[in-house]
Amino acid sequence: MKQFRTIIWHLAKIHLLGLAVLTALRIGLFLVGIDNLQPDSVHNLPLQLQAFVRGVWFDNVVGCYLLILPLSICMFSSLWGHYPKWFTRFNTRWLQSLWCMVIFVSAADISYFTYFFKHINSSIWNWAEYVGTTMGMLLSEPSYYPPFIAFLALAILFVWISNHWLKALLSAHPDTSFPWKTRVYTFLIAAICTGICTFGIRGRMGYNPIKVSAAYYCTDSFLNQLGVNPTFNLLTSTLDEFRPENKELHLASLDDASTAVANYYNWIIDADTLSRHCSTTPPNVVLILMESMSANLMERFGNRQHITPFLDSLAQRSLFFTHCYSAGIHTNHGLFATLYSFPALMKRNMMKGTNIPHYNGLPTILRDNGYHTMFFMTHESQYDNMNAFFRTNGYDHIFSQEDYPSNEVVNSFGVPDHYLFQYALDTLANTPSPFFATLLTVSNHPPYVIPSWFKPRSSDIEQQIVEYADESLRLFFDQASRQPWFPNTIFALVGDHGKLVGAADSEMPTSYNHVPLLIYSPFLEPSVNASWATQMDIQPTLLQLLGIQDTNRHFGIDLLHQQRPYTFYTADDVIGVRGENRLLIVNPSNDQEFLYHNGTAVNEKDSTFANMKSYLFNNLQVSQELVKQHGK
Repeated sequence: MKQFRTIIWHLAKIHLLGLAVLTALRIGLFLVGIDNLQPDSVHNLPLQLQAFVRGVWFDNVVGCYLLILPLSICMFSSLWGHYPKWFTRFNTRWLQSLWCMVIFVSAADISYFTYFFKHINSSIWNWAEYVGTTMGMLLSEPSYYPPFIAFLALAILFVWISNHWLKALLSAHPDTSFPWKTRVYTFLIAAICTGICTFGIRGRMGYNPIKVSAAYYCTDSFLNQLGVNPTFNLLTSTLDEFRPENKELHLASLDDASTAVANYYNWIIDADTLSRHCSTTPPNVVLILMESMSANLMERFGNRQHITPFLDSLAQRSLFFTHCYSAGIHTNHGLFATLYSFPALMKRNMMKGTNIPHYNGLPTILRDNGYHTMFFMTHESQYDNMNAFFRTNGYDHIFSQEDYPSNEVVNSFGVPDHYLFQYALDTLANTPSPFFATLLTVSNHPPYVIPSWFKPRSSDIEQQIVEYADESLRLFFDQASRQPWFPNTIFALVGDHGKLVGAADSEMPTSYNHVPLLIYSPFLEPSVNASWATQMDIQPTLLQLLGIQDTNRHFGIDLLHQQRPYTFYTADDVIGVRGENRLLIVNPSNDQEFLYHNGTAVNEKDSTFANMKSYLFNNLQVSQELVKQHGK
């Protein structure tokens, strides 16, 4: 009997050791992200401690999943009447292996959370097919090394301590046998422990088992997320992908949403013929999607580091849209929204898939109007299925890493920005007008590589890389201005998405979706437009400037002649809508809502919030239906 209790205690000690290691990693995440605390939370120690208590709660759920098999073996062995020493070894190795995996996910989550302000989730499987690129990014970025070193140190410590316990247990009880009269007692002990473990997996009393929403307890978005176990978040979000009810969004009645959206975008009424810029040759169009270029990086939006001097100066000479938001937080979302005027549908990557749908957008419309269409990227053309998707949807030529000299490739994402721009300029010099060129930059994405010739002012690498990206833009425009095609060209610049700049201000940090949008041309009068805008509006706005009639059904508006009541966007598992100093954030998977008014969290939803939610749901529901129709 005593020997059996010792075996159970051995498993419990390993479980507690795992919880201690995960708590240490959570402390590391807290220290790395402490600047994200809201002012009211900075000195509120009891409020902060609640996040760690909830963290242990979630960690225990994961640990109980790992523990259920060893306890079941104990329960079986008690009936059998024999617990051989290889059972002990197996149970220990089982727990060691799985706990090391959990520790690895939690360590990797520190870098992931720092970059995305959200825990690792099922969207990482989108990178699985790009093993070379992904591994190159991970191995080339120095900021990822400390979490990896922490994983190695903690995993080794975990295995060493548990091995020490195993050796002591085996030396004291090499083999355990249960007399008939004690089997019932040992079985009851094992059954009770297994029942407690099963309850631990469930995580709570009540009808539903524990969900991520149980971690949310205050108005501080950083503390709310701090308590979530990354492995729990990864597994549950992955399982959600396979649930039939989560394959599609069910946000609103399709009939009602279709009617509302048709009125939003005037789909039923034919557009008036639009005036064309007076020129013997239609204007060229150069569209630049700037990697991770948050509006918060620009001085025009309050940044005092002076790291985007060229972009700030160009904004003064452009049609400058101050309230533009990216469709999502990934490059594929930005490309799809900008080029084809569709919103992001949560985590979905619309460009992937063997069966490639046909969409009408800027590339197809301009090609049909006699434009030479080209796409320039820094990395391999297969990344995110870009080569196949763009060739199917309007681009005549794709230029990628395969076209550049190998000595110009600096990391897993290919060539740096300045080389991309120079290559595009050389290509455009030999391209007849009119042309439509899309350039996708990448340097402002880890791993950061700054050329030796560039001397940044800042000492912080995060600011240095933005300085370099801005300087690359300046060099591009300086050289482009000397080209004969420059006076008759419209340039559009927009961030593909933003990045976390400063502290997070909500569950969807504004800096991640608020992006600069500039439309510049020598023949356009500069102006500032403060109405709500999204990347989806770039297509209809450019087509209006070109005088090309656009009667396609999409979700963009002409920003020069129309206004949105609100703007909306997504961030993987959450969606948001902004308007009238208000922000509504919704997590459809668990019906959570977060309300902000003038930047402050509020609890009561008035009619304005209700209208915003209706606008958001109607747009996404109809978008999903149109995407399905394109895929048929």
